[in-house]
Amino acid sequence: MDARTPPDAVREADVIEQPAVTDAQPVQMKRKGLSPLNVRRLNNFKANRRGWWSLWIFLALFLLTLFAELVANERPLIVSYKGELLFPVLVDYPEEKFGGFYAVTRYYDPFIREEIEANGWMLHAPIRYDHTTRSYASQMPYPIAPTWTLDADVACANLPNGTEDAFCGPSGYHWLGTDDQGRDVLARLIYGFRLSVLFGLTLTIISSVIGISAGAVQGYFGGWTDLLFQRFIEIWTSIPSLYLLLIFSAFFVPGFWTLLFILLLFSWVALVGLVRAEFLRGRNLEYVRAARALGLSDMRIMFRHILPNAMVATITFLPFILSGSITTLTALDFLGLGLQGDAPSLGELLAQGKENRNAPWLGLTGFLTISIMLSLLIFVGEAVRDAFDPRKVEG
Repeated sequence: MDARTPPDAVREADVIEQPAVTDAQPVQMKRKGLSPLNVRRLNNFKANRRGWWSLWIFLALFLLTLFAELVANERPLIVSYKGELLFPVLVDYPEEKFGGFYAVTRYYDPFIREEIEANGWMLHAPIRYDHTTRSYASQMPYPIAPTWTLDADVACANLPNGTEDAFCGPSGYHWLGTDDQGRDVLARLIYGFRLSVLFGLTLTIISSVIGISAGAVQGYFGGWTDLLFQRFIEIWTSIPSLYLLLIFSAFFVPGFWTLLFILLLFSWVALVGLVRAEFLRGRNLEYVRAARALGLSDMRIMFRHILPNAMVATITFLPFILSGSITTLTALDFLGLGLQGDAPSLGELLAQGKENRNAPWLGLTGFLTISIMLSLLIFVGEAVRDAFDPRKVEG
């Protein structure tokens, strides 16, 4: 600095050179579609490292199982036969296309395999079994231990080329063994994980929509509406749902949609009390009175203005409701009241582990899968609870 420069000039130059304080950060948040409040909630969610990583692990597992047909399938993904490109994973081709006579092609049949390999090639999934495929590679009685624990001569005794057969390689292994019907455990875990999560998500979404709507009507209108709804819910929740399941099981074969309907009859009341309390508190606030004075309809006030505030407490319960829905399906399958037939079921795998104590891989794999799934959901729920905690958000 020049000694001849006046002090006032120095201060003026400093003011000019300093960057102006702007609202760049709020503008950037607005571009991302997030308000400052939601940005703080997201930061609180990320601060819970256990919940943050649990969310990503759960999403990765769910995404993997969502495309289970590309991971575990007895059908080839792509077949090139006599210059024609076929996609058996998407289309059921009759065996006559390959010189056979069955209505559906059995690609593991030695004749079909030799015919295709002589005139083209096949691209298989990493696991060459789906959740319904019976093992055809071993002479051992079911359940079969994991292939990597057996001698190759024993594990591949039934294959046409023995230990030299393509199905005797890693893609043909039963990495977690088979169940008591010869079905690959790993394939059933992959399909069962997907089925459990989809069932839990569907039940959680539908029951939450019904429960939130019922709680909103009760809390907003109050009076006789609230009183009658409360008495109805008390009577409805006193009905033993297990007995109702037994009655339905005697008349109908339990399936995905049947179980979903029966459980939905009772699961929708989970959020009614919470939403009702939020609406009872919010209907007398000043902004609601102002909205009424402006002539807004009751539906618009309920779902446009009060509901977003009520959802803050409601969202924190959704991961726990999802885990409860998955647990309910698992328990019903374990008791034999759930999905029937070849449907992939984690509860049925646990039941097989109880019945076949000489096959510890059945109970252990089922227990570990359910434990990991529910633990991830609980950790995510804890992180969501922290994200919406008013004390942490305001802080």
